[in-house]
Order: sequence, then C-alpha cells, then structure tokens
Amino acid sequence: MIHLDINSFIKRHITKREESFFYKDIQKYKSQLSAAIEHKKVLVIGGAGTIGSSFVKAILPFKPSSLVVVDYSENGLTELTRDLRSQNIYVPSEYITYPFDFGSNVFEKLFKSRNFDIVACFAAHKHVRSEKDHFAIEAMITNNVFNTEKLISLALKNKPSHFFSVSTDKAANPVNVMGASKKLMENVLLAYSSEMKISTARFANVAFSNGSLLAGFIERIMKRQPLSSPSDVRRYFVSPEESGQLCMLACVLGESGDIFFPKLKEEQMMTFSHIAELFLNELGYKAKKCSSESEAKDLASKWTPDQKEYPVYFFKTDTSGEKQFEEFYTSNDTLDINSFNALGVIKKENNVSIEHTNKLISDFKDLFNRDIEKSDVIKLINEHLSDFKHIETGKSLDQKM
Repeated sequence: MIHLDINSFIKRHITKREESFFYKDIQKYKSQLSAAIEHKKVLVIGGAGTIGSSFVKAILPFKPSSLVVVDYSENGLTELTRDLRSQNIYVPSEYITYPFDFGSNVFEKLFKSRNFDIVACFAAHKHVRSEKDHFAIEAMITNNVFNTEKLISLALKNKPSHFFSVSTDKAANPVNVMGASKKLMENVLLAYSSEMKISTARFANVAFSNGSLLAGFIERIMKRQPLSSPSDVRRYFVSPEESGQLCMLACVLGESGDIFFPKLKEEQMMTFSHIAELFLNELGYKAKKCSSESEAKDLASKWTPDQKEYPVYFFKTDTSGEKQFEEFYTSNDTLDINSFNALGVIKKENNVSIEHTNKLISDFKDLFNRDIEKSDVIKLINEHLSDFKHIETGKSLDQKM
C-alpha cells in the first residue's frame, strides 16, 4: 500500500536539503577523518539502531581494519549485516556482531580481549515515554549513567584514541527524566575527559528512526490505523544519514570534553502533525481531522484505499516530560560556532569532578536499593542537576495511540 521513497521524502519535506547538512565539513576534514579511521579497530555499541548503524555506514568509506558491533537486538544486528552485505560498500575482513548488552559480564570479557582504537556508544534509553515510574527510571539511569561509567572504567585500562557516547538535545535545560539522565551521563563523560579523549553530541530528532513517531506512521497505515500526534510540539530534524555523520565528526574531530550539536535554526523546527499531513499528501491522501481517538479509530476501521481522506487525531500535548520546543545549549554554555560549517561545539568547563561522579552514582545506587516512588528519584536528580525542571502531568505516552 505504501509506495514512498522515505529518504527522498525526508530531503524534500523535512530537512529540505538535497545535500547532507554535514557534507562540507566531511570534505574539509577528509584527511583527518581518514588518518583517524583507516586501518583502525572500531567498536560500535548499540550499532543496530538507526543512529548507530548510520555511524557504521559513515565510517566504512574510511576503511577501518576491524569493525565489532554490539547490540542487545539480535534481529537488528542481522538486518544491519544483511544491509551492509547487500550494498557496494567496503566492509572490513574482520567484521563481527555480538548480540548482548554492553552492561553485561560477557561484554566486559569481549572488551578486555581486544584493543580498540575507536569506541563509539549509541546504546541508551532515548524515549521520553521511558519515564513512567521508578522501575522504568531505574532501568534508564542504569543504562544511560551506570553503564556509561562502567564502559569508561574499562576503556581507561586500555585507552582508545577516540571515545564517544551519544547524548541528546533533551539534555539542554531538561524537563524529562530521559534528558536528565543524558545530562548526568554528559557529566560522567566530562569528569573523565581529562583522563582520555572523550566527546559527545546532542542531535535533533532523526526522521523515521526506529521506534520514532514518524516511523510509526508507516506502521499505522500498513495496519489501517489512524495517525496520531501532538500538534503543539516543535522539533529539529536530521536524516538518518546525517545523524551518523554528525556523530562521526564529533567522535573523531572533537577535543576532549566537547559536546557537538547541529547548527540548525529555530525556524527549521517542525510539528509532528504537519509532517503527518505532508506524509499523507505524498501518498495521495488528505488528513481527515478527528476530534477524538475513538472517532479516528472508528473511521480507520472502515477506511478503504479508494477514499481520499485518511483519519488523523492531532492533540495538545499533556504527557509528562514534553517540552514545547527543543534546544541544543543554554545561555551558560561556552560555544565555538566558527570551527565547523554545520556544527557548533559546547566547550568543556572544568566544573565536574570524578569525585562528584562517584558520589552521583553512589547516591542513585543507594536510592534504588530502597523502597521508593518516582518522586524520590526526581528529588535526587534535582539535587545533582540544578537546571532540571521536570514537567509532571501524571500521564504517560503509553496512554496515547
């Protein structure tokens, strides 16, 4: 039913650029990228997801000698391998995928058995919907913070030339626990950035990435279910290809402690509801706006392909942790906006210590060993992040279509 070139749709309607946003920077720094990646041993963690797999595709033209990809999704790794093997793309003779968690004991054994030149981590809880209660938050902080610190500890014993762990735009003035957990992760990275070369990147929403609302539009139409999205939330977007290129540039070219971000302009933000309408138009339909979920579901159950309108339900956001707009940095950050064409850099400020990081992790582990509520975790996050302004409505995205 869906006959649509997603990459073409992204270029024409979402990013509105035919050429990659980072093409000029890649061309300008091609020799540095080649020197850092060619004949090097690379470990990509969380490499089966959209950003991780796009990072893999970004570095392969620079011909690393070895590529090891770790991801807890066995199916995702299978598809990554099939995708790479089905293209005319360089894949090193040593290409190995491992389906396990990077916080596991078997991962630790793998890491200790090899010497990696580049370590890039994309494994994370990255959805706002993951903050439902204290159980979900404990899993999120364990993955985003504890496991990052554990990975750094492993890397310090045999330092790679480049260590990268991806962040999010939601870490700037965070209002949700996911963004706060990533800000805490950034603090862990900064604390150890004097010990080895560490960099990170805050990125925009990746259009049609795995599990995203936009990717969900495809699933909804294939299942003849209504499209549903907030009408008042504006987000920045990059393409999957651009997400991998951004992280490659940040990983290789960043100075230790740098936080990279794309130099997108505020007017480039879009609402999900507008993209939903563009998506339907591309398929030859118009949005039939419904006043409730039940009306939209009822119309979708009766919908046939010969109809010219497709049911949608657009709503004002009312779930916890949703910011009306996104931002990449705050007024307190020290910025370098001149070194790159399409990338800005938040420069490290020496206000995070290893001692503080140790206390941070100890405090959260002690908390999780007690009988707690979600509010207890929010309170402790506030103690460690003074700029955390949590938006709590008592509603989760799991209550939405």
